[in-house]
This record gives sequence, structure tokens and C-alpha cells, in this order.
Amino acid sequence: EDVLSRITYAMMNEDGRDKLHDAIIEGINTLAARMTEKVGLKAEDVMEITLVFNTAMHHCLLNLEPKYMGRSPFAPAISAPFDVKARDLGINIGKSANIHILPVEAGFVGPDNVSVLIAEEPYKQDEEVRLIIDIGTNGEIDLGNKNKLLSTSCATGPALEGAQIKFGMRAAPGAIEKLRIDPETLECSYKVIGDENWHGRGSKGNAKGICGSGIIDMVAEVFKAGIINKTGRFNMKLDSERIRKDENGKPEYVMVFADDSSIGKDITVTQGDIRAVQLAKSALYVGAKMLMRHLGVEKIDRVTLAGAFGSFIDKESSMVIGLFPDCDLDNVAAVGNAAGDGAQAALLDKNKRIEARDVAASVQFVETAVESDFQERFAEAMAFPHSVDEFPSIQHILDKIPGYKK
Repeated sequence: EDVLSRITYAMMNEDGRDKLHDAIIEGINTLAARMTEKVGLKAEDVMEITLVFNTAMHHCLLNLEPKYMGRSPFAPAISAPFDVKARDLGINIGKSANIHILPVEAGFVGPDNVSVLIAEEPYKQDEEVRLIIDIGTNGEIDLGNKNKLLSTSCATGPALEGAQIKFGMRAAPGAIEKLRIDPETLECSYKVIGDENWHGRGSKGNAKGICGSGIIDMVAEVFKAGIINKTGRFNMKLDSERIRKDENGKPEYVMVFADDSSIGKDITVTQGDIRAVQLAKSALYVGAKMLMRHLGVEKIDRVTLAGAFGSFIDKESSMVIGLFPDCDLDNVAAVGNAAGDGAQAALLDKNKRIEARDVAASVQFVETAVESDFQERFAEAMAFPHSVDEFPSIQHILDKIPGYKK
């Protein structure tokens, strides 16, 4: 689900706000019990927690009135950092335990992004222009250095996390996490979480579906093999049993045949899946380009990809589909759950919590979706990797794609 759907649910249902709040508290209590049990402790032994989340989840946790987040200018009820007793929220840890809540930057740029910033510290860098993309249902983007730092949020939707994808799933055992397609035979090989081996036709890899990193690989690979063109449409003239039409007459590509899967059915990528990824990647790309324009730069020196599955993202695949503007691939790094790293730092060091407060106050938020040319730029970014912009860092890859013309 996207963040707006949660806000809408809380606003439109009499008990919606309470239900969302209770669900979050129940989830935290379950996690606290499981984690402490694993190390031979009890949840009651925990005396401090730092929580970071997007602004919608921030409001749901605190049971705040969400209506102002549901309409322009999307103002949060509370922006400042603060501490609250766990018992006041119904979190079952130590009786006098404190919960540290990091600040909200603005609108939909919440404590999770502040946490990413204190983990990666772009505000301490000199002249190098750094782009940080935290990939999630609500994508958050930061651009700049110690001279100036900008941020924005993008409604990417959950496609890159496995939702809205026919065989999408969360990163769990059995999920395809890496994928390659032979451009000559159009045969597919893949790796699933929990198995270090590569699998292909006739090799049972126990695949159940495909997760975020696999989805990015999958779209990049069908594009590089010429199975789809730069607009995302399937080439149905190719001679392969893997390329066919589904029960609704829509094109699809078979990644894993039923005999090789663990679910007894073919695992496919559909035209709808491609479209969902296009919408998500276009939102991120345009957000980054808009920040570049506001910062007055033409080139990015370094890209950092963050998110729950960020450390597993293939940087070449990410650029091939146009997830972000061109950058030297040697300067693109996937760092994984940077928000979690920042939360850990803030938990262990009160100076990091002070730093979080100062950073949230100094970063400049840009509402990219209200830019006059947003829709035009969004449409341009729907193509793979883009319909207008150049990608010199991967031009040697693009030149090998069958039928590709910019």
C-alpha cells in the first residue's frame, strides 16, 4: 500500500486511525518479543528504542490527526523530535523505557529520511554532489553536499518492493533476487534467496516469486535482450516459448516454468508488471532531475542507493532502466538499510539525535510534483532508460540492445 491510502483509510473510517495505530503497536511488540528472545532476554529488559518511519506511519504510531497530511500543503501535525514513554504508547518493553522519535523534515519526507542522512552524512562532504535515493513505497531523495542539501519525496508505489507485480513478493526464501537472460537464446537463469546456486531450465531452484532486486534485474534484462523495447512494449515477433500471451491476451515472459518452480505454476513477468516499474522508476528519476535543477548542477558525482533491499540492487541494471540520472558506475553504491543504520546510531549516541534535529532543520525540501513541467518530464522518463537524456556511462550497453534507438 502507498502512504496516501493509509492516510485516506484513517480519515474515511471512524475507527481507521485507531486500527492503524493498534496494528503498528502490535507489530512493534511482536518484534521486540522475538528479538529479545533470540538473545536470551525479555522485552521488559529493553530500556530505549529509536523509531524511524515515513510521515504517514509516524502519525499512525502516535495516533495523530492525519487530515492535514491528506491535502496540500501536506503539513505534519508534529515535526519536532521528541521522546515518549513506551508505556504511554502501549509498547511492552521496560516500564520506564524511552522511545526516541526523530524529526520530520517536511510533508512526506519523514524521520526515515533524516535517519538516512545521519547515516550517510552528505552534509559533511565538500564539493562532490551526491544523490541518495531511499527506495520504498514513498521514495525519498536527497541531493547536495555541505554547501547545500535538498530533499524531496516521490510517490513510487510499492512495485519495486514486490507489490503490484503478478509474482512479486518480499525478500524472503524462494524469492528470485538476481536474474540474467541470454540475448541469443532468450533463456533465463536466476538465483533465489536462500540458495547460492544459479538455476535455469530443468534446474529446480524452488522459486516462489520475485523480490525488489530481482524485479529491477528482470526489467533490465528483458530490455537488454530486446524482449521489450524502450517504451516497455513486448516484441511478440521473437521466436521463443518463453514469450507468449497470458489468459487475458496480454504479453508475458516466462522466467521460471512450472516444473522448475516451487508453486506448481509458471512464474512470469507481464506487461502490467513492466508498466508498474516504469511508473515507479519515472517518479524517482524526475525527482532526482528536479533536485538537480534546483541545485543548479548538470552532473551527479556519486549515487547511493538505500532501502530495505538496497544492498542487493545491481547498479548496472538500475541505470539501464533509468532509475536515476547518468553517473559513473564506479561511483554508484548500494548501501542497504541506511535508515536502520541511522536509527542505530541515534539510539547509541545522543549527539546523533541532536545532529538529526539540526539536519532536518537545515535541509531544503522541494515539492517537485507541483513544478509546471512535471508531467512532461515524467512522461519522458517512462522510457528505458529515458527518451531524451543521455547515458554515456552505459552507452556501450545500450548500443548492444537489439533495435534500440534513442
